[in-house]
Amino acid sequence: MLKSKKQLETNKYELEAAVSPEAFEEAVQKAYLKQKSKITIPGFRPGKAPRKMIEAQYGEGVFYEEAVNMLYGETIEVAVKEAELDLVAPPEVEVTDISKENGVTFKAVCVTKPEIKLGDVKGIKVTKTVNAVTDEMVEHEIGHRLERAARKVDVDDRPAQNGDEVVIDFDGYKDGVPFDGGKAEKYNLVLGSGQFIPGFEEQVVGHSIGDEFDINVTFPEDYQAKELAGAAVVFKIKLHEISYQELPELDDDFVKDTTDFETVDEFRADIRKHLEEHAEEHAQQDVEGKILDEVIAKVEGEIPEVMYENRVNEMIEDLAHRLSHQGLDLNTYMQFTGMTEESLKTTYREQAEKQVKLRLALEQYVKENNISVSDDELEEEYKKISEQYGMPVENVKQYIPADDLKLDTAVGKAVEEIKAAAVVETENA
Repeated sequence: MLKSKKQLETNKYELEAAVSPEAFEEAVQKAYLKQKSKITIPGFRPGKAPRKMIEAQYGEGVFYEEAVNMLYGETIEVAVKEAELDLVAPPEVEVTDISKENGVTFKAVCVTKPEIKLGDVKGIKVTKTVNAVTDEMVEHEIGHRLERAARKVDVDDRPAQNGDEVVIDFDGYKDGVPFDGGKAEKYNLVLGSGQFIPGFEEQVVGHSIGDEFDINVTFPEDYQAKELAGAAVVFKIKLHEISYQELPELDDDFVKDTTDFETVDEFRADIRKHLEEHAEEHAQQDVEGKILDEVIAKVEGEIPEVMYENRVNEMIEDLAHRLSHQGLDLNTYMQFTGMTEESLKTTYREQAEKQVKLRLALEQYVKENNISVSDDELEEEYKKISEQYGMPVENVKQYIPADDLKLDTAVGKAVEEIKAAAVVETENA
């Protein structure tokens, strides 16, 4: 089916693929059989008109589009295989010739996986910086623990003040007309948290339970909802509840009641130990990131733009999927954040470039170092995925082809080899 192969530029080829007149005729006949029930010809019952009558009425090419749709997928797939191309995106296909006498000729412009060069990535030198744990950090963490154990105390004998949590109804108006998103009932708000636009929380301070009052505020000029940016609005408020969090006293009794320790000193020492372990983990993750950044820097080659674009789109699709679990869609998220589709793509661009280059580098390392994955190792990987997602192994195999998982596993081995060979100098900060 492949007639010719021509390189247009680096990583881009033009293929010409042909379908024989006989194969085209067979596809046209299938298209006729598929569509004839929808075509009405005077003198024939629906679905009974002969093909020649339909072609005479509507033109010889009446079934060509359907026939071409039947043919082009397999035709291009075979042509790409015969041309021995490894594509990174669906090809751009057009029909350049079509007739009963000649069959069909397709032209496909294909973007291929780049050939890259990888510099020496064995013995990469990086510095590991472990941040010291200070007394202030320990006390800050203790403060968080106390906050989690705090007791809610209802207030009914004084007005609201900063730090209190209030329950309010609010209803917003712009020029006397309610605006979208400006209304809520029994809303919990911590005063002084900065959760609402400037000026809102400050005007709740000083009011008591049962008060109904107005708040006058102006939205920021750069507010994401353009119809409200810079607008002066009025919120009608009703204050239902006031409360505050009462922190427990840090003493041995608190420690005994809430932890496995007996004294404050033991509790404080354990917190320091965990913070030091976290600092070590963070430093190790930073080292791994530095090593992989060095690997990326050693990539040489012309990488097709479409690979970056595809990765950006995948990342946005992943974001949309995660947002859906929170009850949001992507458009709503962009409205909340003031982003557009283009600015969202720009946000992910740098990360996408690094991921594409790193994957190419690691695959090249696998090839150059003959890293292989045994059948037993492959089965073990399938088993891990099965346990992770609670899915039978056979189902996992249907979703993840063996060749893809083998390559992913080999790439994982490559990462471990490169990390093990790196030279790491440790410094304390």
